[in-house]
Amino acid sequence: MPEYLVIPSIVVGVIIVLGLAFWARYKTVSPDAAMIVTGSFLGSKNVMVDESGRKIKIVRGGGAFILPIFQRAEFLSLLSHKLDVSTPEVYTEQGVPVMADGVAIIKIGGSVEDVATAAEQYMGKPAEALKSEAQEVLEGHLRAILGSMTVEEVYRNRDKFAQEVQGVAAKDLKKMGLQIVSFTIKDVRDKQGYLDALGKPRIAAVKRDAEIAQAEAIRDARIQKARAEEEGQKAELLRDTNIAEANREKELKVASFKKDQDMAKAEADQAYHIQEARSKQSVVEEQMKVEIVRKEREIDLETKEILRREKQYDAEVKKKADADRYAVEQAAEADKARRLREADAMQYKIEAEAKANAEQKRLEGLAVADAERAKGTAEAEVIRLVGLAEAEAKEKLAQAFEKFGQAAVLDIVVKMLPELAGKIAEPIGAIDKLTVVDTGHGEGAARVSNYVTQLMATAPEMLKSVSGLDVEKLIQGLTGKISGGTGAAAAPIQAVPAVPATPAAPVKPVE
Repeated sequence: MPEYLVIPSIVVGVIIVLGLAFWARYKTVSPDAAMIVTGSFLGSKNVMVDESGRKIKIVRGGGAFILPIFQRAEFLSLLSHKLDVSTPEVYTEQGVPVMADGVAIIKIGGSVEDVATAAEQYMGKPAEALKSEAQEVLEGHLRAILGSMTVEEVYRNRDKFAQEVQGVAAKDLKKMGLQIVSFTIKDVRDKQGYLDALGKPRIAAVKRDAEIAQAEAIRDARIQKARAEEEGQKAELLRDTNIAEANREKELKVASFKKDQDMAKAEADQAYHIQEARSKQSVVEEQMKVEIVRKEREIDLETKEILRREKQYDAEVKKKADADRYAVEQAAEADKARRLREADAMQYKIEAEAKANAEQKRLEGLAVADAERAKGTAEAEVIRLVGLAEAEAKEKLAQAFEKFGQAAVLDIVVKMLPELAGKIAEPIGAIDKLTVVDTGHGEGAARVSNYVTQLMATAPEMLKSVSGLDVEKLIQGLTGKISGGTGAAAAPIQAVPAVPATPAAPVKPVE
């Protein structure tokens, strides 16, 4: 090797050796572990010093160079551990033996102090030792807390029970460099059936509440169903009313459209006649123009003829031609004026007739519509009033029957008797002449008046045979109640009015 390459090679070799040595002694730490560095030259960062002056360096989430010979590095796991905590029978504050099962999640604390404490106590020990010691601490505190509470407190508020255990045990675990991530009570049980008996009243109350809630739900469902049916009926009535209103609006609109259509048709007919008259007028005017042109042409021809003849005839003949031309022009103007007057008169006549016909049709339509509307309103009002009168009469009759009972029935029957007497006496009033033969005792004329009285006496039997209503029993029953002094107000019974006098035929006594 050339001499000039020896020194550079040595330098490169030294650098490589130093690099390999640095790579071999530089230690990195994963997030789930902590590196404990002991020895000399630890520096001042992340270094814990105890009361006796001993130092350790704790590295987390990074790395550090470990000096060979002078320093040593060891790793401590920070992973969590699950502990199943259970107790034997423990007597509670009431003296009831119960057992509790729980689950705890523990780990080494994340602070430098916790890592230093855990390293001092568990460095080099297996993880089972850490779990065993922590489990014993938790079970001891679980038994202590369980003995200071009642069964009802433990049963009804497990979270409070778990928090108290966790709060007391956390202080001791802190001294071991550990912390409780989570603590939960899984089960609380006893062998005497105390918890089952404690839950039975609650179960019964829940069942009772469930049955009550079910009954109330059924009741509410029925109420809602009834309300829904009522709302449905109201909706149907509202729909029918809306349909009737819509039909009425439709009919009114149809009538309005028909009226507008008739008016438009009348206006169109009138416009047609007017346009026809104008067309005829235009034709007449055109004809007149043609006639005027023809006359003018004839006049031109005659003028030319006159000019031609002027050369042949003298001044007298020319004057005659001028006079004839003037006469023709005057006749043409008179004919034109006459035809224009006739066309204007015809147009005015057609327009007047069209307006009169349209106005007559409009007035007739309005009159028919007003009459139909007034007739419908009157009929509806009559029907409404008749229905209200009948309903009121029936309602009062029903109230009378409900209030007075047999007295109301008797009152109606008594009111019917005068009408029945009038009907019975009606045939006697129709007799034109009646002859009574007296046997000598003066009873002939009296029998005629007694005839109606005897017929009226049979009226109660007639009512009983026809309707089954016994008037005599009704009267006896009511008079018996009144005379018995029951204290109840009886219905007023009207006296039977006298039979209306029927105009009888003149009676001629025969001796």
